[in-house]
Amino acid sequence: MLAINMADVISVIKSIAPQLIAIVTLFVAALVVMFITRKEKPAFRKLVRSLSWLIFGLGTVFCINLMLNGPLKTMITLATGRGVITESSLNDAKTLGEEISSEGIVLLKNDSALPIQKGSKINLFGWSSTNPLYGGTGSGGLNDSFPTVSLIEGLQNAGFEVNEELVKFYTDFRQTRPTVGMWGQDWTIPEPTIEQYNEANILENARNYSDKAIVVIARSGGEGADLPRSLDPNVEDTFVDGGTFGSKGIRYSDQKDDLDADKSYLELSNREIAMLDAVNKKFKNIVVIINASNPMELGFVNEYENISGVIWCPGVGQTGFNALGKILDGEVNPSGKTSDIFVYDLKNTPSYNNFGNFNYTNMDEFAVEDRGTSYNPSFVNYVEGIYVGYRFYETAAKENAINYAGYVQYPFGYGLSYTVFTKEMGEIVANDGNISIDVLVTNTGNTAGKDVVQLYYNPPYTNGGIEKASTNLVGFAKTKLLQPGDSQTVKITFAVEDMASFDEKIKKAYVLEAGVYEISLQEDSHNILDTRTFPVEEDILYGETNKRSSDMEVATNKLDDMRGNFTVLSRKDQFANLDEALKPPTDFELPADKKAAFLNNSNYDGKNFDIESDEMPKTNAGNKIKLVDLRGLDYDDEAWNSLLDNLSFEDMSKLVALGGYQTTTIGKIGKVQTVDCDGPSSINNNFTKKGSIGLPATIMLANTFNTDLAHSFGENIGNMASQMEVSGWYAPAMNTHRSAFAGRNFEYFSEDPLLAGKIASEAVKGAADYGVYAYIKHFALNDQETNRNYQLMTWADEQTVREIYLRPFEICVKKGKAKAVMSAFNHYGITPASASNEVLNKILRDEWGFRGMVLTDYFGAGGYGYMNADRGIRNGNDFCLTAIDAGYNYVKDKSATSMMALRKASHNILYTTVNSRAYAPENLDLGMMRWQVATIMIDIICVIAALLLAIKAWKNYGKRKALERSEAPIDTVGTDTSVADVDVIEENKNIDNE
Repeated sequence: MLAINMADVISVIKSIAPQLIAIVTLFVAALVVMFITRKEKPAFRKLVRSLSWLIFGLGTVFCINLMLNGPLKTMITLATGRGVITESSLNDAKTLGEEISSEGIVLLKNDSALPIQKGSKINLFGWSSTNPLYGGTGSGGLNDSFPTVSLIEGLQNAGFEVNEELVKFYTDFRQTRPTVGMWGQDWTIPEPTIEQYNEANILENARNYSDKAIVVIARSGGEGADLPRSLDPNVEDTFVDGGTFGSKGIRYSDQKDDLDADKSYLELSNREIAMLDAVNKKFKNIVVIINASNPMELGFVNEYENISGVIWCPGVGQTGFNALGKILDGEVNPSGKTSDIFVYDLKNTPSYNNFGNFNYTNMDEFAVEDRGTSYNPSFVNYVEGIYVGYRFYETAAKENAINYAGYVQYPFGYGLSYTVFTKEMGEIVANDGNISIDVLVTNTGNTAGKDVVQLYYNPPYTNGGIEKASTNLVGFAKTKLLQPGDSQTVKITFAVEDMASFDEKIKKAYVLEAGVYEISLQEDSHNILDTRTFPVEEDILYGETNKRSSDMEVATNKLDDMRGNFTVLSRKDQFANLDEALKPPTDFELPADKKAAFLNNSNYDGKNFDIESDEMPKTNAGNKIKLVDLRGLDYDDEAWNSLLDNLSFEDMSKLVALGGYQTTTIGKIGKVQTVDCDGPSSINNNFTKKGSIGLPATIMLANTFNTDLAHSFGENIGNMASQMEVSGWYAPAMNTHRSAFAGRNFEYFSEDPLLAGKIASEAVKGAADYGVYAYIKHFALNDQETNRNYQLMTWADEQTVREIYLRPFEICVKKGKAKAVMSAFNHYGITPASASNEVLNKILRDEWGFRGMVLTDYFGAGGYGYMNADRGIRNGNDFCLTAIDAGYNYVKDKSATSMMALRKASHNILYTTVNSRAYAPENLDLGMMRWQVATIMIDIICVIAALLLAIKAWKNYGKRKALERSEAPIDTVGTDTSVADVDVIEENKNIDNE
């Protein structure tokens, strides 16, 4: 999230402007003194000038100190961070990264091509074989401080020999991967022309080298931009600036033959097709490796008769390609499952027409400027409702609305193995509101391996009633490594209430409708192995007198204002409104009533929302209590009031304002600075540029379906963070894969909320084992990069929001005990996610029982026109992700309402940080940072030196004055100078030299 942004640079300069002005003023004053004393007697002139420059020097030192210990203190402290990761921890991370990849790489197709005999000679085709992808870009990128195991090295480490002529051919063609990042987008798909292959006789030479061919296809993605849906840059809406980190610099290189308007970035390019055509003619048993985190259109693998093996290998981190080599030679049996569905035509996905750039035409007065361009508020309609990913395809097929086989290539939860497993489903055991089912898994093949057990439920559906998908993941588990003939009984338990649906129209609550619930053991989202039934005799309403057991307060309608003016896809009458619901938007005007209520920084005034009954809280009480004394106490312990009474308005405003990559200090209560860092798969200190080993992309972690590995992932991150003296981790990110074209899908987990929530929860708990609080993000519905911080209004019905988009976060709060949240850039309807009382207070805190702190996403200069600390704290967002005065991140309103909100925000921040690793006895350091000690020492030296120089100047002045008084009368003849005068001049020179 951190990048050099000119607006931020200007904000920094503004913050130190008073000190810079003072330095310039002192300098000008010294020059003025030089000028006005030019005719004074030498002794006086020398004294005044010397003292003026001493004052300038001391004043400059004083001003620099004010800058360093004032506006720049946070950034300097962050930039001088300490901590080193031990070699042992780095080695553990390398091993874990390989283990995650070994269980997250998915075997999609295998017609006897795999495994390949160890030691074989291999031809690697495709430019990406020499320049693969290890993860994504932006805040989720890997730290380049550590070497990566390349794809070629991974194969070589497994014992394969690689055709070096092919390697040289590709590296000579191009050495570096195009930039797809926060500052620019080059969507070039580097691949030589078939003429270049033929001119170098590459294919014939390769066939002579070996009969084994592996083709590597890769697609990049990252923060700041969504993937283009057309490879022709002249097509409208190919790419829209994704926000402050996006760029207008879109490139497609000079590969004009690849600029095909009818193809998206997630299809094969013309050059890739030509290469595959040629390879298919020369080789049998071709293996294709898809090195991409976004599901591509892979129908081509069925069109080439010689493609007999396909592997999906998302970002592997810095060591994961070793696992790929071991899977290719059979040392490791693949056990990964798809965390997203793979379809033949991405243009036919439910969200396709309502994903991307849609701007309001009647909101000009609320437009914001970014790098010289004006952006009107934008919007996105979640027309598909709850039917996201596999939920749509399975349900639509059940209703005969689509031909499943013609739409879906690889279901959700799909993945092949080198061995064979059988699964036997036990009977349902219902007890205390939970359902448990034992599944006996047996390896009946000839190779050791792991497998995934998946349970789905199909609820009873009434035509025209509450929307329900026919297939819903309700539980999963990964087996241990099973040798041939071995068995393991896996128990999966889930709450009956987890099968309830949210009825926003009639009951306005979760309802478990009467009927028969089918609970199926499945190979994936489509293929059923066995089924049991669970009858519910009558409707169960989770209302005022019977809230869900996991809720602190009853869940009821709170998001009516998010429902937009569009048709939502419905299962009614076999998806009769399919074509109507999924068409592109036609209304580009925000309704008048919504526009009248719309607020951004141009018209927001917190005082208009002050509450008369609010009472001014105590401040500056002077109680002796310190923050460390409250470690381990309950959030509602009375001692908190004593501590909070000590804070001043300035203390609280600073705590709220400066939350960028840290929580700031408050000396009077012993509040130390805690450091927070980026990185969903690593720890990246944006200020020191220090970082950790990069683990695989989180989509790879989701593919493992292994919660134990997810916990180890979190532990490893937490351990490395603690060694770097980092207490907060800006991750895990768990926004939903609504579209395959979303730029940050690599760092989000899945299209399924249960899989995302359970994997993320374990990562949160693992980090917490080391006292590191994880900021679950981006809360919520930040599912596209396009216009993400250009006042993007997200419109969806409440059932959709709760069941699909809030669900992973809900699981992380309830099961993972998350203590920190990062709110999102986008809006819920007309309300910023960072200022939504309904979501941040009523749902997150009141319903789910969250106790912790909420941080904004990156708080750019001016708050992007809508982010505002005063508005945030009044509605549940506690502090701002910036280390500078960015405008609107400092609260200035001192009304009782504002002060109470500041107090609560401070409580949330202090509660979270005091219970983190920062306040563990072995880590607690209430002293000053080393750089601050250094500045004090420099100050002392400067003051002493200035005093000595001032004393010396005064003594010299006395000597000069004495000489001037002792001057003899000067007798001059013509231009001769008297002997006495010469003596005075010489003496003054000697004093000056001193």
